[in-house]
Amino acid sequence: MRMNFNGLNFELINGRIFLTDCLGFAKCQGEEKKNLFDFAEVQLAGENHSAHGGNKLFSSSECGKLKYISYSHTGNKLEIVQASKFVSVASHFQVFEDTKTVRVWNTITNISDKPITLEHISSFLCYGLGSNGAQSVNNLFLHRFYNSWHIECQPIKHSFADLGLFNGNNNRSMKKICGCNTGSWSTKEELPMAIIEDGDSGKFFMFQIESNNSWYWEISDNSGLLYLNLGGPNTTHNQWCKVLQPNCGFETVKTAIVAGNSINEVVGEMTKYRRQIITFCKPDKKLPVIFNEYMHLSWDNPNEKRTAEIVPTVAQLGAKYYVIDCGWHDECEYTELYKKVGEWYPSKKRFPSGIKSTVALIKSYGMKAGLWIEPEIIGYECKSMQDFYGDDAFLKRNGYNIITSNRMFLDFRNQRVRDRLNEVIDRMVEYGIGYIKFDYNQDSGAGTELNSASLGDGLYEHALAYFDWVNEVMKRHPSLIIEGCASGGHRMDYKTLSIHPLVSTSDQTEYKKYPYIAANILSAVLPEQAAVWSYPVHSLGMDVFDQDTFESVNQRIDNEQVIMNMVNSMLGRMHLASAVHLLNECKRELIAEGIRYYDEIVSAKKRALPYFPLGFSHFGQDKVASGFVSGEDVYLAVWNLGGDGKINIPINEYCVKGVKIAYPAASAERVEFTDHSVSISLKEGEYQARFLQIKI
Repeated sequence: MRMNFNGLNFELINGRIFLTDCLGFAKCQGEEKKNLFDFAEVQLAGENHSAHGGNKLFSSSECGKLKYISYSHTGNKLEIVQASKFVSVASHFQVFEDTKTVRVWNTITNISDKPITLEHISSFLCYGLGSNGAQSVNNLFLHRFYNSWHIECQPIKHSFADLGLFNGNNNRSMKKICGCNTGSWSTKEELPMAIIEDGDSGKFFMFQIESNNSWYWEISDNSGLLYLNLGGPNTTHNQWCKVLQPNCGFETVKTAIVAGNSINEVVGEMTKYRRQIITFCKPDKKLPVIFNEYMHLSWDNPNEKRTAEIVPTVAQLGAKYYVIDCGWHDECEYTELYKKVGEWYPSKKRFPSGIKSTVALIKSYGMKAGLWIEPEIIGYECKSMQDFYGDDAFLKRNGYNIITSNRMFLDFRNQRVRDRLNEVIDRMVEYGIGYIKFDYNQDSGAGTELNSASLGDGLYEHALAYFDWVNEVMKRHPSLIIEGCASGGHRMDYKTLSIHPLVSTSDQTEYKKYPYIAANILSAVLPEQAAVWSYPVHSLGMDVFDQDTFESVNQRIDNEQVIMNMVNSMLGRMHLASAVHLLNECKRELIAEGIRYYDEIVSAKKRALPYFPLGFSHFGQDKVASGFVSGEDVYLAVWNLGGDGKINIPINEYCVKGVKIAYPAASAERVEFTDHSVSISLKEGEYQARFLQIKI
């Protein structure tokens, strides 16, 4: 039997079924190799992992024992069932309208009469990378998306050989290329996605893993073949195992795969897929501009006097939401907030007239108000909430509550935790707000031993419970926009992003460095979800408040700084911030113009596909350009970052019919074009940005 499902070719051979062609990118080159093309790995505790392979996750205990049972092809879904004497494994493949991307995951059921312990199960597995198998390592390239605080979404290209995957013609090596996250910050070091480039065929293959906690992927060799294994947590790398009672099951994290002829194509197809899996948020339909007074303004120390001074200007500029960030709550000094946070009652010290009064003021200017919260933690000195929750309400390791950076982590499997946080959110909504920023500023580590078979199992189940709770909150309050944030972009995964309508992409505080993040971010996050800070007025320091004056601000802030901040946030979601009320009329008008243009291109952005005419950006480059394509236009942000200012941008995929500087409209720079290029001349040695609209 042979079967094709949207570019996935399966063959039944002697009672076993194999994936012999994966989207034309990974495929079997010879009949004698077909029996190696398994597509599910399952390792059970106490069962033999027979292969000589170190820590590699291949040839697991059940892999070669799985026999074909059945398949079901209904509409856009395919399910293939295999079984060993211990487990039944159903592999699920799903496609969505208007994209070539395939979603893949597995479900496993214990069909024996005794409990079993699951140590690893893949979400997706394929063999056959490279036209010459393991001999292709010099001409196979991996684009890894490194991620960290202030340096989010940094794709770096390496050959497989450069990453150490080569051998001396042995049957296999012990080496693997792997990506791994252990803990509750899903993207603290790397995004759960990558692009594989085949230099021989010119084809590209992109994958993503949809996990909001631990995950793992692996590329390695076996019997002269190269394989890719994607999944959630496992015992070897994430301290995870799962006990399955008879007739009980487990579902892996979802993954997504797509192949194409360029980076733009595979990222574009993944973008279409991401739009299919996100939750629609009605109040966010028009992608409103958010003003948040945290960055370069109030930081952790807001107060009603400062907010009242800023609100009229922010409303005049055109922002639709005004968010008060960390510090609206608790009576302690702002420097001690994270030690003592957890009760979530308004601060009478910072808002003596009551938070409702400030919310009413914001609304009186035609904007909706928002507040910040970090719902998953309490401060380790918040004795009242420790006593309220009880000892079994926290993530634990080695018999103790986990404490990191002054925080203890709540366990959302605990009903008392969910009930209490429901009360908090309902009370915040009663203040009159329409926006909540959910933040999460530390990582819990491997997980919790409480009520779990392993640390990783406890974390996995807690993470599921947390997002079930978030979904319940959103259903209960459909008029709310709930932003997802984790110290900037430490939860930029599509489990999180399938729920939250927008996500903070970075805490980067230097506007001259933000272009290196903003230019790449659409590869990882939808343009309608990717929130980027615009802070035209850099502050004097995180502990210096209200010392700026109109004169001092306008002396040190020039027009180009304002313009670059606006361009930085134009490709995604605009999060305006800083002391914009101290800018002169000319500079405020540049902000207002930027907001008007942002609003004008919202509909185009919601159907846009990312476009990287210069490839991905890297810190230190002096010329950066990135944008998106929508309809008959390319919308392109262009940055001169201290270079010679002469920027030529190839537009190879389209025929250019015209170009204009869309923002700022009064720019005097010359922009020229040919059929397949656009060029602009900015000032040598300066930091400048312009936003182009190119007719194609």
